[in-house]
Amino acid sequence: MSPRIASLPDRALIRVSGPDARTFLNGLLTQEVLTLQPGDLRFGALLSPPGRLLFDLLLLGQEDGVLIDVASDRRDALIQRLNLYRLRAHVTIEPIDGTVQVLWPAAPDVPGAPDPRLSTLGHRRYGEPLPVTDTPEAWHHHRLSLGIPDPARDGGQDTTYPIEANFDLLNGIDFSKGCFIGQETTSRMKRRGAIRNRMLPLDIDGPLPAFGTEVLNGERRAGQTLSGQGNRVMALLRLDRLDGDLTVEGTPARVQRPDWTGL
Repeated sequence: MSPRIASLPDRALIRVSGPDARTFLNGLLTQEVLTLQPGDLRFGALLSPPGRLLFDLLLLGQEDGVLIDVASDRRDALIQRLNLYRLRAHVTIEPIDGTVQVLWPAAPDVPGAPDPRLSTLGHRRYGEPLPVTDTPEAWHHHRLSLGIPDPARDGGQDTTYPIEANFDLLNGIDFSKGCFIGQETTSRMKRRGAIRNRMLPLDIDGPLPAFGTEVLNGERRAGQTLSGQGNRVMALLRLDRLDGDLTVEGTPARVQRPDWTGL
């Protein structure tokens, strides 16, 4: 069966190259970069010093550096932030013209690099674009069916901790690597089990609610809705209030617990 193929105009590319490229990024990002081989794809983030999510990233190893897949409306801000940290590192940081494509379902002969978050997400492709067969909306429907958040849509800027966006469950944080920006808070949350909220999908018996709509468990606040499609919406939910009768604007809602979450 031929894969479904969509281009994602809301994603853009940056190349970090030069002799210090991997060392430079490794000291900043939640993901291990030193061992990133050409053609390997990894998921990670750049955090604020207090440990909140600034940029979600997919990192493709290249012979001369690393190709970064980032939200297109955040590309300039990421370049500015990386240049702020560059100091004397021998690196070149530049925007790259190119198309980010997604191909699904996953199969051994599908071109591109397997998505490191979850194998069933499919592949991502950064080379010469293939003829598209589907829309970005079809891709997001597939992503939502697996319960995977889109941090750029759901996380906000400097408001969400990466563990709340499930980075620790989706191979987005390497807890065994050296230091990275925001590591102290991130490691403490994981080590102490102080994880009170996570992004999880909700199925709602009604129209899609606005971003930030309150989710109730009885009369108690259980969280808020994020982005969604159709009758499924991602929500940032309190883990101690998942059980019971959930509602959104008086409409019944059912929390889903994908197998990969372990919940």
